[in-house]
Amino acid sequence: MYEGQFPHKRYKLTLDFLKNHISTNESILDLGIRNPFSEIMESHGYNIENTKGEDLDFDTSVISNSKAEVITAFEIFEHLLNPFTVLQSMNAKKIVISVPLRLWFSSAYRSKTDMWDRHYHEFEDWQLDWLLEKTGWKIIDRQKWTNPTKKIGIRPILRRFTPRYYIVYAEKL
Repeated sequence: MYEGQFPHKRYKLTLDFLKNHISTNESILDLGIRNPFSEIMESHGYNIENTKGEDLDFDTSVISNSKAEVITAFEIFEHLLNPFTVLQSMNAKKIVISVPLRLWFSSAYRSKTDMWDRHYHEFEDWQLDWLLEKTGWKIIDRQKWTNPTKKIGIRPILRRFTPRYYIVYAEKL
């Protein structure tokens, strides 16, 4: 069905999850600059606006001033020092968040060349759940998936059955 359309397994799984919970009639503020997944969402009929690269740790006004019905944050929260404040600033009643899960056999990702491309948080599922609960969200659905690689070694073997991504659909209480 999606063969050849997606550069990554997670795009297909993320889109399937989004389709299960969010209507194409709902407006979406997608946290993060425009990216290949933004285009995929639009090609499937979603009406989205992306943030423009604001440092959301310091300035959440783009979120608090948004009239969007849904906020999406696909692999964004791990880059924030303070996702608690970002979640509190949301006026939308629905959210879809995906994050990379912390792997016990691998340290957190940090680019050696790009100071912004690093993970401050790599969550365990219960940590994201608790963060959502403390900021007034009720989790309606969640899913995890693996991210196997074709490399050889112990870590690639572990990646075949250890979940790497966690996605959540939640509604504001």
